[in-house]
Amino acid sequence: MFYYLEYKSPIGNLIIISDKENIVGLWIEGQKHFKSTISSEIEKAEDLPILNQAKEWLDRYFKKQKPSPKELKLKPEGNNFRKLVWKYLLEIPYGETTTYGEIAKKVAMNLKKERMSAQAVGGAIGHNPISIIIPCHRVIGANGNLTGYDGGIDIKKKLLELEETNINQSKQA
Repeated sequence: MFYYLEYKSPIGNLIIISDKENIVGLWIEGQKHFKSTISSEIEKAEDLPILNQAKEWLDRYFKKQKPSPKELKLKPEGNNFRKLVWKYLLEIPYGETTTYGEIAKKVAMNLKKERMSAQAVGGAIGHNPISIIIPCHRVIGANGNLTGYDGGIDIKKKLLELEETNINQSKQA
């Protein structure tokens, strides 16, 4: 059984999902892959501590208080490759960006491979089930394009602007 809480944010309605102990999902309502890792019933829960912690985290995030993802118990569901990519997303500092290629280099090193496809990394990033907290919006194209956000490029741009990330040189794809 999973439990959810709705959160009204400046970028739209968010759905936070927990297994009672961990955050397992955070989606912008209607985004691609919405609830894709949730395999059983979901029940609304207004008083679950982990969901309230996530809500408080989001309140602070949208007030530009730079909360750390480490403050929350996160348990994203995915294969080992995806989990490795998501681990590297958690290392991207607030207000900064990196590229798909840079993450691909880190994954290749970790897996002791000569190379890793940026497209494969992009696929894993696109399936991130805990948006915003696991900051997939901080990954941009090699040429500075704001590409590949399942919540939409406009939302990605708003999140980066909220974090006061220098995106003036970035182009929308």
